[in-house]
Amino acid sequence: MPARWVAAMPALFVAIWCTGFVVARLGMPHAPPITFLAIRFALSSACFGLWVLGSGAAWPDTPRQWAHLIVLGLLTHALYLICGWAAVKQGMGAGTMALIAGLQPLLTAVWLHGRGAERLRGLQWLGLLLGLAGLLLVVGRKLGQGELGALNLSLGIAALLAISIGSLHQKRFVGPCDARTAMLIQLLAATALSAALAPLEQEPLDWGPELAIALAWSVLALTLGGSSLLYLLLQQGAATRVASLMYLTPPCAALLAWALFDEGVGAQVWLGMGLSALGVFWVLRKP
Repeated sequence: MPARWVAAMPALFVAIWCTGFVVARLGMPHAPPITFLAIRFALSSACFGLWVLGSGAAWPDTPRQWAHLIVLGLLTHALYLICGWAAVKQGMGAGTMALIAGLQPLLTAVWLHGRGAERLRGLQWLGLLLGLAGLLLVVGRKLGQGELGALNLSLGIAALLAISIGSLHQKRFVGPCDARTAMLIQLLAATALSAALAPLEQEPLDWGPELAIALAWSVLALTLGGSSLLYLLLQQGAATRVASLMYLTPPCAALLAWALFDEGVGAQVWLGMGLSALGVFWVLRKP
């Protein structure tokens, strides 16, 4: 892969990934979350299937690798998105959900440091703490205003745990392999789980322009673009530094949610964004 593409991947990933829960905010008034995601995963699987067939991409060569990719798909696609989109369905703002998911770098860093897998230096710890402080400042103004409740907060935390555990699972167990077939296996696993759970929902789909836009963006940009970039980034870098990119997605998501849905952005939010950006800089810089 050309060096200029590798250098551009983090910025492109952030630009795409920050739209994830904004799209949920757009689509969830018109669809139950699991049904929507089952359709999204099925269409994404079809797209990747055609890509794999047309390119002759290599498949994983061991049953163990297949199993680890299936687990990764269930965690970072199915459970993460089902819980996160359900939280938005239950009234959580898109920016707030993105902020909760943005706590992943701290969990990743603390876990890897405790295991001795990746040692953090002083400024890196300070960067992680600054990022966390920025996230808390942004989400703090939502507390007590009726947006956060026991149900949607629990769903948001479950989404955070799913993406964090999934990222750690990939680093520890998933070896290098073709990203196209790896993504197809993960998406097929996510399709199977969401399709099995979808009949539990009673709400019908309300087809219209907003739902169609949300579905198209979810498949073409988020799954084919964002998820593939995340997989490649995790393969190429240290997990803590890659995960710290997530600190940039909540401020971007908050800005989009403000522009599209009038989710409030005040001085406290701007301060939180600045602290998060500074935290990212310190975590990503080489010791």
